[in-house]
Amino acid sequence: MNLARRLSFLSLFLLSGNLIAAELVAPDFTIEKAIDHYIQARLTERQVQPAPAADDCTLVRRTSLDLQGRIPTVTETKQFVDSTDADKRVKLVDAMLASPDFAYHFRNQLDTLLMIGQKGAPGEWREYLLKSARQNKPWNLMFRDMLIGNEDDPEAKGATAFVRVRAKELDELTNDTSSIFFGVNVSCAKCHDHPLVEDWKQDHYFGMASFFQRTYVTKKNGIAEKFSGEVKFKTTKGEDKIAKLMFLTGTTIEEPVIQVSAEEKKKQDEEVKKQTQDDKAGPPPTPPFSPRTKLVEVALQSGNDQFFARAIVNRIWAMYLGRGLVHPLDQMHSGNPASHPELLEWLSRDLIQHQFDLRRLVRGIVLSQTYARSSEWNASSEPPAADIFAVALVRPLSPRQYSMSLRIASSSPEAYKPATEDWQKRRDDLERSCEGFANQFELPGENFQVGVDEALLFSNSPQFTDDYLRDSGDRLVGVIKAQPDRGAQINTAYWSALSRAPSADEVAACEQFMAKRTEPVAGLRQMVWALLTSPELRFNH
Repeated sequence: MNLARRLSFLSLFLLSGNLIAAELVAPDFTIEKAIDHYIQARLTERQVQPAPAADDCTLVRRTSLDLQGRIPTVTETKQFVDSTDADKRVKLVDAMLASPDFAYHFRNQLDTLLMIGQKGAPGEWREYLLKSARQNKPWNLMFRDMLIGNEDDPEAKGATAFVRVRAKELDELTNDTSSIFFGVNVSCAKCHDHPLVEDWKQDHYFGMASFFQRTYVTKKNGIAEKFSGEVKFKTTKGEDKIAKLMFLTGTTIEEPVIQVSAEEKKKQDEEVKKQTQDDKAGPPPTPPFSPRTKLVEVALQSGNDQFFARAIVNRIWAMYLGRGLVHPLDQMHSGNPASHPELLEWLSRDLIQHQFDLRRLVRGIVLSQTYARSSEWNASSEPPAADIFAVALVRPLSPRQYSMSLRIASSSPEAYKPATEDWQKRRDDLERSCEGFANQFELPGENFQVGVDEALLFSNSPQFTDDYLRDSGDRLVGVIKAQPDRGAQINTAYWSALSRAPSADEVAACEQFMAKRTEPVAGLRQMVWALLTSPELRFNH
């Protein structure tokens, strides 16, 4: 990379912070206040009047899905709706963040983020994520655990699965690490300089790959590093080249020169071979220099950590607002600036200043006015562009969210009581019981639409019709069957499934439908089936 290009690149990610520092709101602003300041500034600039705040029923449902991974129970919904406490929203969010539900759901979110498309992660991996979510482990320490964690350390056990499941595919490990932790997809720069993005050259790709070249999996399924090894590649000019360790800033790392005799080199190679073939071999030797350790060190250095901080801020923002400040999430480069660069800068700095506390970041986002907007656009004009966040984006539920929400919605309103002391165990049981059904749903991507397979599942699955629609006392159908009043039946069904009361038109339609049914229980099952499979339940809105 020539000097001019390097300086131009660095100015975007490092110097830009200094250039706009004077424009940033004070660091003692709350996160929610800073968010609303920058979002409103853009709305004012575009002369857009945002959507009003969502109603209480919508807001408690949205917040529960985002923080607890499930729809709220009827009791939770009505307590929030009926409360006249001016601080009820703050108390709701703080209670949810402190609940066992948040730890389980945030574990699931991190698992999806870190292991998307991967198979074979051990149970210890999800246990590590759950423990980290419960302890609110800082993101930089989790990053360290995942890249170079001690597998014998019970506090970090399972974390290195991130590397282990990818270690046999250097390209995959390089691309996923760059994309997930730094928001940079460098895969297109493998064969040539990036055709569309001036920032990314072959040297960046192979420089990042060099941090992982020596990583290997032992016969005992552990992670180790060779004493030596280099990445060779052919440049766009057809020249053979040996890659240097290079971080995404373009900074190269000079590896310390360690003199090794031919005999010692042979012993090292034999030991690596033994580690990969003999499950009775002792612990792998530790080389004097570890490229992966160096990557963690460089990535978290002051200045370079802006890459790291920006990437996770952008991903967390997308989790709760439906779209990143930089979109797509792995395209953080000069040709794809953030929709609100000052906001991304402020949030990144704040995250660093508060030791990479993700729970604090989540709290601030969810307490913002931006998060609380209605998803309904009632203005006469066309809805504004998604990247100005004037209206809440409708988001499909993840497979686990959907499965657990279906379970809660289809059960007796008294079946789940999160306020009880045994709720952590109950939540664990709920996770396990819903896992099989969740595996039948695809992870939604951009422009998600409900597919034919999902529709057929609800129509033909014995598990759904015989379990979720069972007319026993522990199921919604059984509960409303015992209610003699038709209006009460409809009301209970709507509050349970959709976290709201039915409208007058909906009551009339349900009554008309039920009046035509010759088998009352079958009619109740059909009404509940319609609510459970409705788009209103399928999406967070």
